[in-house]
Amino acid sequence: MAHADHLGAALAFDFGLRRIGVASGHSLTGAAAPLATVSNGGHGPDWQAIAALVQAYKPAVLVVGNPYNADGSPGAMSAAATGFATELGTRMQLPVQRTDERWSSREASAELQQRRAAGTRRRRVQRADIDSVAAAIILERWLRGE
Repeated sequence: MAHADHLGAALAFDFGLRRIGVASGHSLTGAAAPLATVSNGGHGPDWQAIAALVQAYKPAVLVVGNPYNADGSPGAMSAAATGFATELGTRMQLPVQRTDERWSSREASAELQQRRAAGTRRRRVQRADIDSVAAAIILERWLRGE
């Protein structure tokens, strides 16, 4: 279950150099849902879009995926994700938790492909869809206390 000191709504972020997937969830239900994808480019993350999501969902905590390699060592994106997590907490004035995001994008991609094959999803799977579903997977892991 989610950490007792962070009961309530949460937003999770799957940090990427081009896009940041965002998902929302709640500690009471333990469920998370993909929300949006925010751009991240030469000028950094779209902080206005992130602030608007924080305003709309009023989370008690923000969760940022920690990119590890298969062997558990910090991944190539680790430093950038940590910098994002630090700035996110400062800008949004909210606690930021980190959780292992290993294989979340692969898991998200597989989930979306399955939905499409089952006919519950009509349109083609886009990279942005994968990012927001990966954020939901990250949040569900955090809510389960992984």
